[in-house]
Amino acid sequence: MPIAPRPEQLAAFAQRAPADGPLLMLNLLKYREKAAYADGRETKLTGREAYALYGQGVTKLLAAMGGRIAFGGRCNTLLIGDGDLAWDDVAVVEYPSLDAFRRMTGSAEYAAIHVHREAGLAHQLLIHCAASGPSSVFDAPA
Repeated sequence: MPIAPRPEQLAAFAQRAPADGPLLMLNLLKYREKAAYADGRETKLTGREAYALYGQGVTKLLAAMGGRIAFGGRCNTLLIGDGDLAWDDVAVVEYPSLDAFRRMTGSAEYAAIHVHREAGLAHQLLIHCAASGPSSVFDAPA
């Protein structure tokens, strides 16, 4: 299951993301039962615990650039839909700008904590959401 963007996804994101203003990213997260580090290190961490190490670091990086976790919570009950609840957690992350997002994800500090993200995640959907505009389902018709 993917946990990193494909080149065509990055290209589409670069075309559609606003040049200025905030970015809102919806994260749907599924954790590994046990963390699995690419370097083969032994660990007793669960996937959730490994991802939490990543999350602590990202929260600090976000705060330093003026971003924030706008919402985060555990998925609880599938109210509409069929099958099993596919996600463990959901988060909405707000970055102050596309440039800030790129600087953070390209930084050495981010690279240092990214190993915990990879070790903890089994699968992720990361969805860039428009902050406002005519595509919002809650906008009144004109």
